[in-house]
Amino acid sequence: MQKKSDLRPSSSSGLTLIIGQGISGTFLSYYLQKNNSSFIVIDESKPNTASKAASGIINPVTGRRIVKTWMIDELMGFAKNAYQEIGKQLTIDCITETKIIDFFPTPQMRNAFLERFEDDKTFLQLPADENDQRHFFKYDFGYGKIEPVFLIDINDLLSSYRKKLKEEKVLLEEKFDINELQVSDSKIQYKNITADRIIFCDGIESFSNPYFKNLPFAPNKGEALIVEIEGFPDELIYKKGMNIVPLKNNLFWVGSSYEWEFENDQPNKIFRERTELILLDWLKVPFKIVDHISSVRPATLERRPFVGFHPVKKNVGILNGMGTKGCSLAPFFARQLTENIIHQSPIHREADITRFAGIFRRSER
Repeated sequence: MQKKSDLRPSSSSGLTLIIGQGISGTFLSYYLQKNNSSFIVIDESKPNTASKAASGIINPVTGRRIVKTWMIDELMGFAKNAYQEIGKQLTIDCITETKIIDFFPTPQMRNAFLERFEDDKTFLQLPADENDQRHFFKYDFGYGKIEPVFLIDINDLLSSYRKKLKEEKVLLEEKFDINELQVSDSKIQYKNITADRIIFCDGIESFSNPYFKNLPFAPNKGEALIVEIEGFPDELIYKKGMNIVPLKNNLFWVGSSYEWEFENDQPNKIFRERTELILLDWLKVPFKIVDHISSVRPATLERRPFVGFHPVKKNVGILNGMGTKGCSLAPFFARQLTENIIHQSPIHREADITRFAGIFRRSER
């Protein structure tokens, strides 16, 4: 474990304290370093964070109406470049371009896809032969294709980047204790660390953060199974309500659920049993469940992220609320926040937390 006395940020001026090393904290520290800005990351390694449990899919369309996701035309190219660049630095290949085979569960969903295809063919294709997936799958209403889709190897990215942070002595591996944080107009003090600013990239921990707890978070729980399927094709993503996402060594991620009411962040046997039945009904080949994972996503009521600095405590910031779109949103808004810190560049108005200025000011009274 890295000790506070071992930390060696690149400089003492302009120091940013980053809380959390999920996908948001990773890219924020990456862009700060690219701009020669000093930082320290504080993160307690946990197995069931939202970033680690995510599928890693960047899907350009969403919902029953098959509409393009928010900002996707801008995000797709940016995300591709961002993951290629960080992967090159870490000497890993963490992004793969692929496609989704989207099986229609009902005639209505088939019609919705075909109507959207006629209206806007961007990201959508129809197969030359709808029967070419029957060797592995049972399906009645055909399928469409979504492409390009990006698949991010999140676990490899986060673990490789964590190793880099340790080697550069800018990672403090401990649970952040907000009771030890002192905020003044001129500085941030956390134990024996003095910084210019602090930015919370800590997922669900921000729900109870006294600076940001009044933001309209809408946490939801997601679960997935890791299954082994011998000889199953691993170059595509398959969707029929659930996603089957290739990992490595004949392993596949299967999920996910969206639970708005839940007692804890632990795996639930009801999900496992229901998902196993879905797979038995869908697949023609045997499979074996090897793991069951779950996490709580830091989603928001508006389905827009929380980015920027507290309008009253101006050196306390947040990069959070990415929900299910973290792989596409986190790199983009991490760079925007970096540009805001260094050049005072504006943050996208739908993501900037100054849109909640009234809530913050009332909470300060």
